[in-house]
Amino acid sequence: MPYEPTIQSATPATRYGDPIVYPTAIQQPAMLPTELPPGVEMVTLPGGYRTLAYTQPQPHAPAPAAQPVPAWAKTTALLAPTVGGGIAAAGFGISYAAPGLIAMTEALWAAIALIAVGVIAPILLRTGRGAGGRGAAPAQHVTQNITASGMFGRATGTINQH
Repeated sequence: MPYEPTIQSATPATRYGDPIVYPTAIQQPAMLPTELPPGVEMVTLPGGYRTLAYTQPQPHAPAPAAQPVPAWAKTTALLAPTVGGGIAAAGFGISYAAPGLIAMTEALWAAIALIAVGVIAPILLRTGRGAGGRGAAPAQHVTQNITASGMFGRATGTINQH
């Protein structure tokens, strides 16, 4: 039998698809990202190794063309300060008018009270007359007869009290 050398490896047998593990790794000097020339980048290969590679520059998409501002946006932009100024002016006017509005409110309540007294007072006076024991005062009827002759004639009349 011829001599056949036996090979013994330090690593166990691998299956298909397992990553390949090398017994020694090669140490290379590391470069800082700022030292890389243009077009060269650090890439990771599918096996997990990181290395420097030339890359293709990505085509730049053209910038979108500037579109004109719509008319409604211009109108809104012009109306916004006007409406805001109007609201501010209204608030300013109301703040100056507040004391006058308070005074007018008090005057309105006084007028309502005067009307109420004018309506209620005659009712109270009529019922107050009967409180002396005499009963209510008799109602008086007054009739007037007025006559005039002609367009510019003198008017005469009589008053009868019953």
